Amino acid sequence: MTATKGLEGIVATTSSVSSIIDDTLTYAGFDIDELAENASFEEVVYLLWHRKLPNKEELAELKQQLADNASLPQEVLNHFKTYPIDKVHPMAALRSAVSLLGLYDEEADVMDPEANYRKAIRLQAKLPTIVTAFSRVRKGLEPVSPRTDLSFAGNFLYMLSGQEPSEIAEEAFNKALVLHADHELNASTFTARVCVATLSDIYSGVTAAIGALKGPLHGGANEAVMKMLTEIEEVENVEHYIKTKLANKEKIMGFGHRVYRKGDPRAKHLKAMSQKLTTITGEPKWYEMSTEIEKIVTSEKPLPPNVDFYSASVYHSLGIDHDLFTPIFAVSRVSGWLAHILEQYENNRLIRPRAEYTGPGMQKYIPIDQRG
Repeated sequence: MTATKGLEGIVATTSSVSSIIDDTLTYAGFDIDELAENASFEEVVYLLWHRKLPNKEELAELKQQLADNASLPQEVLNHFKTYPIDKVHPMAALRSAVSLLGLYDEEADVMDPEANYRKAIRLQAKLPTIVTAFSRVRKGLEPVSPRTDLSFAGNFLYMLSGQEPSEIAEEAFNKALVLHADHELNASTFTARVCVATLSDIYSGVTAAIGALKGPLHGGANEAVMKMLTEIEEVENVEHYIKTKLANKEKIMGFGHRVYRKGDPRAKHLKAMSQKLTTITGEPKWYEMSTEIEKIVTSEKPLPPNVDFYSASVYHSLGIDHDLFTPIFAVSRVSGWLAHILEQYENNRLIRPRAEYTGPGMQKYIPIDQRG
């Protein structure tokens, strides 16, 4: 047996949820470009879970189910107030809250397909409420209750600020949710499938996925991009900052991707939205700095920007706190996690790979009084 570091290039399972072939990303056979330009996030959720786009009645039913299940148990809201608010990253709060949700779901350990689908609805509906409620509680504000008359994207922005979002803000956030919904067998998705392959419950699977996403080599890149843009401050500082980083062989966050060679197909959609939003907010410098960074990095290295790079300035322009960028990733990606979890349950086999041993050869046990 020979190990492949990071399982790079290893095909670990079959899946009908999404694909990355020749730098083209599809959800159940639909090109991400078409979905980003035309689909609501709710349509994408249905597509990932059913492998087909919904008709009007099916979409209306899903929207109603999500609206009906968006509220959180009071115990979870109360729990936020016990956290050491000044020390807790929102990803840690999200991980803990999702695990806690499982304690208040009477069907948590019911494993038939119908119960698992109902739990998938609840998780998809409640993650935005968790993120927005925690964001407000840590600022000393009361959580905003979800509304039933807003879209998934619009409701998130409403619960975050207490104000109904503009049409362009809702459009931008919906597009970001669609683009982040699934990405084949990424680290968090693989983690979720490994977890539930033991026939653990769906809450454990999603909690495990959030734990994997919390790592900076998976989630957090867009938060790091915004930190970089904030440090640079102005367009005229870009060249010196980036060239110094490159000379010191420091990583520029938001560039390159293990599975794409020509470029991340999702990036262009958020680039266009970044230009539009930063112009509307009167802060075009965030987009201008980003394009200047892209020009320098791509001229020095064959590393085009990935989806995280321009999502940073998009979220910033929507007035979202920078440390919420990765939890927002989870709000979208849970749709893909759940699709993969349900698929794993349908045709399950315990995931148990092998390791190439590199330790000492066979050794003989020596009693402790004979050891030197």
